[in-house]
Amino acid sequence: MFRPFFILISISGLLALTACGPSSGSGREAKGGRVYGGTLKLSETEKFQTLNPLAITDVNSSNIAYQIYEGLLKFNPKNPSEVLPSLAESYTISEDGKVYTFKLKKGIHFHDDPCFSNGKGREINAGDVVWSLTQLCTQTSVNQQFKATFKGKVKGADEYYASSANGNIPAGGVSGISAPDAGTVQITLNEPLSSFKYIMALPGTFVLPKEAYERYGDNSYIGSGPFLPVNPDAGKDELILVRNENYHGTDSLGNQLPFLDSVEIRFYPTKAKELDAFMQGNLDVVFGLPPEQVSQIVQNSLAAFENNPPKYELVRTPELETQYYEINTSRKPFDDVRVRQAFCYAINRMKIFEDILKGEGYGPGHYGLVPPAFRNYDTSAVRGYSYNPEKAKKLMADAGFPGGKGFPIVKIELNSGGAKHSRVVEEIKNQLMDVLNVNVEYEIVPMKQKLEDAQYGRADLFRTAWVADFPSPENFLWTLYGGSVPEKTEDPSYPNVPRYKSAYYDSLYLAGAHSGDLKESYSLFAKAERQMLDDAPVIILWYAENFKLTYTYVKGFHFNPIRQWSLGEVYLKKPSPEEEKGVNEQKEEKN
Repeated sequence: MFRPFFILISISGLLALTACGPSSGSGREAKGGRVYGGTLKLSETEKFQTLNPLAITDVNSSNIAYQIYEGLLKFNPKNPSEVLPSLAESYTISEDGKVYTFKLKKGIHFHDDPCFSNGKGREINAGDVVWSLTQLCTQTSVNQQFKATFKGKVKGADEYYASSANGNIPAGGVSGISAPDAGTVQITLNEPLSSFKYIMALPGTFVLPKEAYERYGDNSYIGSGPFLPVNPDAGKDELILVRNENYHGTDSLGNQLPFLDSVEIRFYPTKAKELDAFMQGNLDVVFGLPPEQVSQIVQNSLAAFENNPPKYELVRTPELETQYYEINTSRKPFDDVRVRQAFCYAINRMKIFEDILKGEGYGPGHYGLVPPAFRNYDTSAVRGYSYNPEKAKKLMADAGFPGGKGFPIVKIELNSGGAKHSRVVEEIKNQLMDVLNVNVEYEIVPMKQKLEDAQYGRADLFRTAWVADFPSPENFLWTLYGGSVPEKTEDPSYPNVPRYKSAYYDSLYLAGAHSGDLKESYSLFAKAERQMLDDAPVIILWYAENFKLTYTYVKGFHFNPIRQWSLGEVYLKKPSPEEEKGVNEQKEEKN
């Protein structure tokens, strides 16, 4: 797999680097040398869109929501292929694989809020879980999570969702969701589903209090997680999360969580501004650094990297993320598969990866939608499109557009918040003109508008990226499942923005999702991918890799390939006086 060759230092797993910079304060000691107190300062270039769990469709919103709310299960931050109990104390699965029985932990309370009697968060019970999961199955204008979670999977969920349109609330609830007693929840599936444990850790399954919904409606931000939002309105340049003093979680040593007093999340327009803020001590962590910036940091501060203990930690990890363009197959002339294939062959992905991205990524998009970072999934069996201008021209001629004659202007839409995407679309514009002689116009819009325009098909192509909600090829292939495409073209389509429909693809995807054998499941998914690539509803561009730079006083922040934050066990610990003395002595020796 391709790697940038100009990085000065080879990084395998974790590379500890040092440089001058401010340390973070610490407070009350906890067991095992861990520390309470302090504010963790993070950043993103894209603002979050919503903190309503049912409305979440973007990674930034999801990451913040994971700090505020909880579901029955949660991902292991060190290894997201493993799920752990959260509000549930334990769970069992019936022999036929269809019935999940969850036993709730006792003594877990919602956040304190005026919506409760005396302002004190009450204890969570099975009724809260049933109510929350029923809301997930209720058709509303904001509910985007049903399709990603219970649709077609939980008994009675589809029927309830259909009946709940226009504010109608069906009597009797969802047949597959029940509470045998106050401490037990049962969920019955239509068929066994190996990924259901992951689904029960997604934002749509978070447990919320009915009282908060009745008081605040869709602007209810009351959960049971380690932090509470102070200023939760989307669109602001900063979001503050504060410690939930009554949080039930503990670490492996028995320390009550969270350690942090607060978390500040700031939104910068560019990575360059993020890095400047980090180097000035105004951020504790930066993500997604371009390799050339990493190289520059190493070059400019190499002498300072010899300090012991180090000041920075640099982490380089592949991610379960694919960058691609969605093609609106409902629009002419992109309803012709030959046109879509021609566009796929006309793109020189290696040139984009090397010249435009400067090696920022895991590799060019020469495979399918599922990124090569998946273990045990043979991406070599899913060969995608390579650059072939002659084949692209022939396909266009066969479709009735020889030399691009008569082809309409192509509109591409992409979201703001990343300069590299602007550079990539400009390169794609030039390549399509050079190879196919077609004119391209592109528009850069806010993320919220791009998401809406994509669902309503208001352009020909849309820039997008899919980061795995859970570590399975199923999650990527689900985005093109035909069952999520509405019958009317004027209705929104999510997540299948290309409105791609293939009965054969759908049958393979569903068979793989419901297979109890991992090898068989992956084989079926690979066949589905090959069919999808032949139909070309997307243009795969590259696969992601991430450089993350942190101050070494940030402890317990685990980076994982699905980019999910888990801040409950993060703590800030500045060097001891003895360590500080050692660093100063090193500096004196050098001078």
